[in-house]
Amino acid sequence: MRLPVILCLVLALAGPALAQQRGSRAAPAKDAPKETSKETSPSADVPAPYDRDLMRMSEIIGALAFLRGLCAAPDAGEWPARMKALIESEGVTPARRDRLAGAYNRGYRGYALTYRVCTPAAHEAAARYVAEGDRLSHALAGRFGG
Repeated sequence: MRLPVILCLVLALAGPALAQQRGSRAAPAKDAPKETSKETSPSADVPAPYDRDLMRMSEIIGALAFLRGLCAAPDAGEWPARMKALIESEGVTPARRDRLAGAYNRGYRGYALTYRVCTPAAHEAAARYVAEGDRLSHALAGRFGG
């Protein structure tokens, strides 16, 4: 597992995402692609001690991909790319890639089902996810980072 790569990706959560833009509806971001090119043995799919936090981070990135796109934030296009990088660095087996992508999609679709326009509540939800992602990334770095 390459946790330091993940931490570099998620530590950027607090940067541009904090700059909230109020505006019109933007086209929703696409779901994270499922990577299926690497084949490894099933025994290699042993959960890492930080998997629970990593799955939560994936959900947060998915929610932010939708909310930041909906509110036409300048960083809206970065969230699917961050998830793709996370899958490439941590998705060492097809099952693990599927779990990461599934967590992202749950976060994304959870808001896609409820929000059709950018509202103050959407801005607040995005701000809370940024704060949670920031705390989670620091906790991961403190416990498992190098």
